[in-house]
Amino acid sequence: MSHDVLLAFLFTLFAGLATGIGSLLAFFTKTTNTKFLSFALGFSAGVMIYVSMVDIFFKAQDSLVQELGKDGGRWLTVSSFFAGMLLIALIDRFVPKGSNPHEIKKVEDMKANGAITNNPELLKMGVFTALAIGIHNFPEGIATFVSAIQDPALGLAIAVAIAIHNIPEGIAVSVPIYFATGDKKKAFKFSFLSGLAEPIGALVAFLILMPYLSDIMFGVIFAAVAGIMVFISLDELLPAAKKFDEAHVSIYGVISGMALMALSLLLLQ
Repeated sequence: MSHDVLLAFLFTLFAGLATGIGSLLAFFTKTTNTKFLSFALGFSAGVMIYVSMVDIFFKAQDSLVQELGKDGGRWLTVSSFFAGMLLIALIDRFVPKGSNPHEIKKVEDMKANGAITNNPELLKMGVFTALAIGIHNFPEGIATFVSAIQDPALGLAIAVAIAIHNIPEGIAVSVPIYFATGDKKKAFKFSFLSGLAEPIGALVAFLILMPYLSDIMFGVIFAAVAGIMVFISLDELLPAAKKFDEAHVSIYGVISGMALMALSLLLLQ
C-alpha cells in the first residue's frame, strides 16, 4: 500500500472517529456550548463550500475537458456535480426518519425533559439517528478518500471540515441512548460505530473505484464530491449552525472557514 493511500485512510478514519469525540463531550459537559457549535458548523460549511466551488469543481472540469474536449468535459462536470447532490438527497430521502439526525440535541434539554433509563422511545431515536448518520457518513468517506488520493493537503482540509461536523452528530447519537439506558459504554459504542461508516466508505472506494481510477473517472468522482459537500453544507450544516446562532456567529464561522481554506490553497499551490 502506497504512502498516499495509507494517508488517505488515516484522514478518513480521523474524520469518522470525531463522532466519538462528540460522544465524550456529551458525557463530561453539563450544558451545550451552542455558540461554539454554531461557529464550528458554520466554519465547516465555509470550508466545504469554498473548496468545492473554487478548487474541486474546476480540478474535475480540467481533467474532463482534457480527456473529452471543452464541450463534453464541461457538460459531464456539471452533470456529475448535480448527480452528487442527487445521490446525497436520495440518501436523505430513504434513511430512517426516527428523528432528524442532524439536529443538535442539547444535553440539558434531555435532562429537563425527564429522560430516564428504560425509555424505549428515546433509545429508538438514538439508534435511528446512529443508523441515519452512518448511512450519511458512507459517501463522505468516499469523498475524503478520493480527495486525499488526488491531493493530500486538500484531503486533510476536507477531513477536518467533516470531523468538525461529526462532533455534534456524535452528541446526537450518544445523548438519547445514554439517557434512555444509563449506559455510557453503549452510547459511546453506537456513536463510534456510526463514525466507522466513513473509513468503510474509503475501503469501498479503494477496492472498487481505485482499479478504474482513470482521468475521466477521477473527474466524474471529484465533481460528484463537490456536489455532495455543497449539499451537505446547505442542507445540514448551515441550518444547524443558524438554529443556535447568536449575533451572526455562524456567518462569522462561514467566513473564517472560507478565508482559512483560501489561504491554505494559496500557500499550498
